[in-house]
Formats: sequence, structure tokens, C-alpha cells
Amino acid sequence: MQYQYKFEKILSIKEKEKNDAFSKYSEALRQFEEAAEKLYKLLKKKEELHEFQQQRLGNGMSVQDIRHHQLFMENLENIISHNQKAVIDARHKMNVFQEKLMETNMEVRKYEKIKENDLKKFIDHNKYLENIQMDEISIQQYLAGADR
Repeated sequence: MQYQYKFEKILSIKEKEKNDAFSKYSEALRQFEEAAEKLYKLLKKKEELHEFQQQRLGNGMSVQDIRHHQLFMENLENIISHNQKAVIDARHKMNVFQEKLMETNMEVRKYEKIKENDLKKFIDHNKYLENIQMDEISIQQYLAGADR
């Protein structure tokens, strides 16, 4: 007798859902990393520009250069603010997909555990039937030997 798991189709559907959730999570993670890297570079650029401005102020700088630099820094601040929001959104999206992945992974594990227990019952039942057959064969052999 061959083992047939009664929830095999459900298990395969759940595994497909898990794989889909994993790919979505991986993509969200990649997007988060890209957004965070972009924000890091912008913050680093701001820091370098600030240091550059401090050095130039120490050496003397025209009012026009100061205004130009200040306008550039304000624009950079706006870009940084926008990117901070993008990082927060990407992190939230990543966390949502991570939770979905964890849920689907737990569901797959439940069905795998059910399959494991069901297979164990199947094997135990086959052993029981095999033992009954062996007992019957032994009884028949005994009776056949007693008739001689």
C-alpha cells in the first residue's frame, strides 16, 4: 500500500504562497536597502558640504556664495526629508511582507507536521497489519506441522 497525503494539494498551494511571500519580501528588502543607501549618501554629502562651508567661511566667503550655498543646502534638506519618508515607507512595506512570510511559513509547517504525523500513523498501521499477517502465517504453519 502506497502512502497518499490527503492534504497534498493544500500543502503545495501553501508552499507556493510561501515562495511568493518570500519573493515579495526579498524585493521589499532590496528596495529598503536601496532607499537607505541613497539616504545615507545624501546625509554624507550634506555633512561634507557643511564642513566645506565651514572651511570657506573661515577663509572668507562672498555674500552671494553664502546665499548660493544656503539655497543648495535647503534643497538638499528637502531631498533628504523626501528620502527619509521613502525609507520609512520602504521599511514599513518590508515589515508587512516579512510578517506575511512568517505567517505563510507557519502554515506550511503546520501542514508538514500534519503530514509527518499522518505518515507515522500510516507506517504504524502497516506494521500492525504486517504483524497480524505474520501471526496468521505462523498459526497456519504451526497447524500444518501439527497435522503431520
